[in-house]
Amino acid sequence: MKILYIGILRNEEKPAIELCAERDLSSYSRFTRTSVGEFMSLFSKTVAERTRPGQRQDVEEQSYTFHAYARSEGVAGIIISDQEYPALVAHQLLGKILDEFLAKYPRSAFSGAAKECPFPALKEYIVKYQDPGQADSIMKIQKELDETKIVLHKTIESVLERGEKIDSLVAKSDGLSAQSKMFYTQAKKQNSCCSVM
Repeated sequence: MKILYIGILRNEEKPAIELCAERDLSSYSRFTRTSVGEFMSLFSKTVAERTRPGQRQDVEEQSYTFHAYARSEGVAGIIISDQEYPALVAHQLLGKILDEFLAKYPRSAFSGAAKECPFPALKEYIVKYQDPGQADSIMKIQKELDETKIVLHKTIESVLERGEKIDSLVAKSDGLSAQSKMFYTQAKKQNSCCSVM
C-alpha cells in the first residue's frame, strides 16, 4: 500500500492547472522518475477535468488508482496510489487536504492566474499516510479487532480441546470403574468357594 502522488488542481476550466503537488517516486529508477512524474501530472489533470464539483471518484489505470474529489470552489484533490490502498482513507485525506488548502488560499488567491500555491503540508501527509493503518483510526480499530478475534478463536479451540480431553478421561475412568467392579465380583466368587475353617 503506497501513495505515489498528492495534488491539488484548479479544475473550473479546461485545461486543469496543478496548483501544488507532492510525489513519492523513490520506488522508480532515477532514469524513469521524470517521465513517471509527468505521466502522473498529465493523468491527474485529465481526471480533475472529468470530476464534477462535489463528486468523489476512483479511476483505475493499470496498477494505479486515482482517487479524486472535486469541490465547488473550483479545486480538485487527486491521490494516486497502488490498488491495495484503501479508498476510504484516501478520500478522508483528500477532504482534509482540501479543507486546509482552502482555509489557507481562498478562491481569489488561485482563480484566474496560472500560478502555483505552495502547500508544504502535502509533504507531511504523503509520508504520514504511507501506512493507512497508522493514519486512519477506523483502520487501526479494525486491525485491533481482527487481532482480538484471532486470540478468541485460539482460546475457544483450546477450550474445546480441553473438553475433549476431559471427556476422554471420564470415559476411561468409567471403564476402569466397570473393570474394578467386575474384578471385585469375580474375586468374591473365587473367595467364596474356598473358605478356610
